[in-house]
Amino acid sequence: MTPVSRVLIVSNDARWQAAVLAGLNAAAARLHNPLGLCFASVACSSDALAQVAHDGELQFVLLDKGMKEQGQTQPAVELANQISALRPELSLYILLQDDDEKVLMETLASHAVDGYFYRDEQDFHGWFRILAAELAEKSATPFYDRLKLYVSMAKDSWHTPGHSGGDSFKNSPWVGDFYDFVGEEMLRADLSVSVPMLDSLLHPTGVIADAQTLAAKAFGARKTYFATNGTSTSNKVIFQTLLAPGDKLLLDRNCHKSVHHGVILSGALPLYLDSSVNRHYGIFGPVPKQVIFDAIAANPDARVLILTSCTYDGLRYDLPPIIAAAHAAGIKVVVDEAWYGHARFHHALRPTALESGADYVTQSTHKVLSAFSQASMIHVNDPAFDEHLFRENFNMHASTSPQYNLIASLDVARKQAVTEGFRLLDRALKLAQELRQKINSTGAFRVLELEDLLPQSVCDDGIRLDPTKLTVDISQAGYSADELQRALFERFNIQFEKSTFNTITLLLTVGTTRSKVSRLFDALLRLAKEQRPPRLLGRMPEIPGFTRLACLPRDAFYETGERLPLFDDEGRANPQLSGRVCCDQIVPYPPGIPVLVPGQLIDDGIIAYLARLLKTQKRIEMHGLDEEGGEYRVRVLTPAELAALPGQAGAAVRE
Repeated sequence: MTPVSRVLIVSNDARWQAAVLAGLNAAAARLHNPLGLCFASVACSSDALAQVAHDGELQFVLLDKGMKEQGQTQPAVELANQISALRPELSLYILLQDDDEKVLMETLASHAVDGYFYRDEQDFHGWFRILAAELAEKSATPFYDRLKLYVSMAKDSWHTPGHSGGDSFKNSPWVGDFYDFVGEEMLRADLSVSVPMLDSLLHPTGVIADAQTLAAKAFGARKTYFATNGTSTSNKVIFQTLLAPGDKLLLDRNCHKSVHHGVILSGALPLYLDSSVNRHYGIFGPVPKQVIFDAIAANPDARVLILTSCTYDGLRYDLPPIIAAAHAAGIKVVVDEAWYGHARFHHALRPTALESGADYVTQSTHKVLSAFSQASMIHVNDPAFDEHLFRENFNMHASTSPQYNLIASLDVARKQAVTEGFRLLDRALKLAQELRQKINSTGAFRVLELEDLLPQSVCDDGIRLDPTKLTVDISQAGYSADELQRALFERFNIQFEKSTFNTITLLLTVGTTRSKVSRLFDALLRLAKEQRPPRLLGRMPEIPGFTRLACLPRDAFYETGERLPLFDDEGRANPQLSGRVCCDQIVPYPPGIPVLVPGQLIDDGIIAYLARLLKTQKRIEMHGLDEEGGEYRVRVLTPAELAALPGQAGAAVRE
C-alpha cells in the first residue's frame, strides 16, 4: 500500500505558484515515488493554517518568502512560526529570492525551517528528489530495517536464546502450537547481543543510536533513550542519576510506585506533596499549584521535582509556570508522562512536558502509541546532563539481553507518530467526542467532563483534560463496577482500562476504530435498556493524610525489621502498630496511592484505614503487606534498629 504524502505550496504569486505546482506534480508522476509525494497549493496564511490543522496526510510545507499579506511586514516569518507551533513534525522549506532573505529567516525563524530552495531556479526534479530523500529519512526505521535484514539472511544460530530462532518449538507435539501462535518471524527476530550488526542497547553506536536520534527529533528532545523494561525502570534510572543519598526531592504522593521505589534506591530524602482528591468519584488529581510553589519556596535545597502529567484519568498540569518556578530555584524537573506520549503529535494535546521546559520526561510509548508492552522512552533536555553517569545507571537496571522486538517496535512507533500520528490522533479525538455523546444518550451512563473530575482545590490551576481518556459515571446504571466489568467482558467481549467504585475509564488511542466505538455503544445501550434501578455503591474509605518520615526510606527498607499482625487476636486493628515505623511501601490498588512508604510513622488512622479496606473492599489488591496463613503482617523497624540509624539522616527528617 502506497501512502499519500502531501506537500503544500503557499504563495500569493499565482503565476509562479501554478508553474511550481505543475512542475512538481509532473516530477512526481515521472520519478520513482514510493512514498506517494503529491502537491497542492493555497494562496494565503489563513488557508495554509487551516490545511495544516486538518490535513493528516500533509508532510511538507513549501513557503514563498516573498508572499505579501495586508497588515504584515513579514508574513512568511509569522506563518513559519505558526506552522512550527501547530505541527512540529512537518518539514518546512522556504522559497527564497536571494541570500538576504535567508539571513532574515535564519534570524527570525531558524528553529522552524528545515531547508531552502531558490524560487527562480525551478529545478523541479531536484526539489522533488530532496523532498523525497528527507521524507525517506524521516520515515526510516534503522533498527527495524536491520533486524528484518538479519532475519532474511537466515543465519544458523549457535548463540542465545536457547529456542534457536524457534527451532526448539517447531514440529514439537507438545509446544508446536506456541510456534504457530507467535509466528516464525517474531521468533527469528528474538536474538541476542551476539549479533553485532544489530548494535547494543547498553552501548549503542550503530542502528540503535540512529533510531534514538530520530526519536529525539520526533519528540523534541536533546537526547532520547529506548527502555525495554518500561517507564518503571526509566523513573528509577533518572532518580539514581540525579540524586545522591540524602538529597532532597519534591514529589507527588500520587506518583507511580516506581517513583517511590526510586526514592529507596537513590537514598534520597523525599518531601511528599498530597494530591488533590475528588471524593465523589474516588479520583486523585494533580497537586494544587500553590502547594507546589510553596514547597519550592520552602525547600531551596531540593534537587528534583517530579510530577505525573497526565494522570491515569487524563488530568494534566499547567506545567510552564511550575517548571519556571522550579528552574528559578535551581531544581531539576522530571515529568512522568507515561500516559501522554502521544501529545507531541496533535496540537489539541500540547504543550508536552518537554515543550514546557521539563529536564527529563519518561513515556510509556506502549500505552498510547504502537510500541509493544514494556517499550518506553526516556527523553532528556537537561543542559547539564551527565550522559556518562546516566549510562552507568541505565546499565545497572537494563538487561544485558534486551528484547529486540521491543526495540523494533519503538522504532516503528516513532515512524508512525511522525508520518501519520496527527491523522490517527485526529481520528481518535473525533471518535472520543462522538463516543461521549453516544454514552450520554443512554441515560444510564455519563462521561465526566473536566469540571466533574477536578477536585475543588485545583479548579483555578489551569488543569486540562486529555479527551482520549473517558471516565464514565456508572452510578445510575444499576451495576457495580465489578458487575459491569463482567457483563461487558462476558456478554459483549469488551475490556476497559480501570474502575473506581462508581466509574470506569475507557482509553482511546491511535488504534481505536469506529467499529470498536459502535460495539461499545451498542453494549452500553443494551445494558441501559435493562433499566436497573440505581444502587448505592460502596464508597472506598478516604486515604489518610501523610504523617511524617522518621528516617530515610532507604534506611527503613534495608533493615530486617519485625512483622506485626495488622489485626489483633479479636480481629480488630492492631494498636501495637501505632507509633511504629514502616519498612515497606503499602499500596492498595486501586487507587494505587501509597498509604505507607518506608520510613513513615504509622498512626491510628492508617491502621484503621488498612483494616477497613481489607474487610470491606474484597476487590482491592494490597501490595506490600506480608500475608502468611491468611494473616496480614506489616514489616516495621524494631526500636533498636530505629535508634541505630545514622544520626545525621535520622535527625534531618525528624525535625
